[in-house]
Amino acid sequence: MSDVATKKLHENEKAIIWELKLEPGESTGVHSHKHDYLFHVLSGSTLETIDKEGRLLGTFEAETGRTYNFKIEGDELVYPGGRVSATHAAKNVGPAAYYEILVEFK
Repeated sequence: MSDVATKKLHENEKAIIWELKLEPGESTGVHSHKHDYLFHVLSGSTLETIDKEGRLLGTFEAETGRTYNFKIEGDELVYPGGRVSATHAAKNVGPAAYYEILVEFK
């Protein structure tokens, strides 16, 4: 399994702060979220979410300047409008580089 994002920036007893950068066509490895989290998009693009078997779970337009929240319920991430497996990979399928800051709450 891979890390949640590209680089861990900070960790303490309350939170972990990550940086995620994906060039067009680049993917995270399969990873599993264990904590509720949010991410703020610094440079948006179109992302695909893929499950651990390689099946497409959905496509998401991550907009620059937006913040998105996710809660963990069992093996799923719950967000406004849906649910997705907490174990997945993300791929930048858009034409631009993608950059976010992600905060996990312990």
